[in-house]
Amino acid sequence: MRVSLHALGTRGDVQPCIALALGLMRRGHAVQLAAPAQFERMAAARGVPFAPLPGEFLALLDTPEGKAAIAGSKGFGAGLKLLKPLRPLMRRLLDAEWEAARAFAPDLILHHPKCIGAPAMAGRLGCAHILASPLPGFTPTAAFPSPLLPFASLGPLNRLSHWLAIRGAQSLFARLLRAWRAEQLGGAAPRPSAGTLYAYSRHILPLPDDWGEDVCVTGNWFLDEPAWRPPEALAAFLQAGPPPVYIGFGSMPGLDPARLTAIIAEALSRTGRRGLLARGGGAIGAAALPPGIMAIDEAPHDQLLPLVHAVIHHGGAGTTAAALRAGKPCAILPFFGDQPFWARRITGLGVGPPTLDRRTLSAESLATAIAALDAPPMRARAASLGARIRAEDGIAAALAFIEKRMRRAG
Repeated sequence: MRVSLHALGTRGDVQPCIALALGLMRRGHAVQLAAPAQFERMAAARGVPFAPLPGEFLALLDTPEGKAAIAGSKGFGAGLKLLKPLRPLMRRLLDAEWEAARAFAPDLILHHPKCIGAPAMAGRLGCAHILASPLPGFTPTAAFPSPLLPFASLGPLNRLSHWLAIRGAQSLFARLLRAWRAEQLGGAAPRPSAGTLYAYSRHILPLPDDWGEDVCVTGNWFLDEPAWRPPEALAAFLQAGPPPVYIGFGSMPGLDPARLTAIIAEALSRTGRRGLLARGGGAIGAAALPPGIMAIDEAPHDQLLPLVHAVIHHGGAGTTAAALRAGKPCAILPFFGDQPFWARRITGLGVGPPTLDRRTLSAESLATAIAALDAPPMRARAASLGARIRAEDGIAAALAFIEKRMRRAG
């Protein structure tokens, strides 16, 4: 089977697709990953065939417009504020994605929710397509509202909120999509979906009763790096004292990195904790740090997080899963998108303190959260949850679902 994986977004969106691509390749399937050009090296290092998509989509987060949208928004609001700069990028993105799919001639397109043209591409190519998402929100349910909305529950409106989120992107780009389909696809209509894959753990978010057999919650698609060893400086830091608190915000841009880093340093000082800071996308600054705090650019979560005391992060789906898999309690400082949703899950599961507010964050509030991460009942719940997540094999479950759905479709 020839499978084209289409992914858009940050590392948390693309990295799971690389893991799934490797699983498909081990099963003997021919695979192509179409994703932003920034991830070509990551894919190539693992031998995954790669088709680069324009990198401006991802780079937008680090522009003044992107930073301003994130700084003033929660949940879906940042996306709405970025519509103006997104529109001219979308056409180039659709063209590149279509060229990659057409050249590969797949039997199946596995696509991220942001790849809104993929169903029409499948229609034009006469192949199947399956949605592959790291978060829920694209299958209506009464169990919870859309993760893109800043509400814990909308009661009887939960199901409707999913429909609105599903239709939202199509509606916002409706005119552009119609023109593009007419020009590039001969007006081909989107093909009905062959199913939906959700790459998160049902131990973090229980499976709704109102989803059918065409939906599979597989568990996470982790891309592990068992051969990694800490660089000499990091190894020495880890050995020099008690396990540090890991603080990192993934691909989130630097809104005011000097202020955030100063707050972190002061909060760690107040609690007497050592800290390991991951600069990532720039949210944490590069200023000199006091003793007991070390900054790194990045390190594989599967190897590093088991070595730390607790985790403070932005609430991305991938980082949330990695921290919980390591059995560590978490404090969440969300920036935008689905991050507040995962923050609510952390609190609801009893494996983290109340969500931190980025706009009112202080050394005092962060120190309170760090101290809460020491609570024995919270740490015991996190350890138990980690054991259950480690027992899952999300990639194997995804492969079984894909092959079953394709046999049915064939």
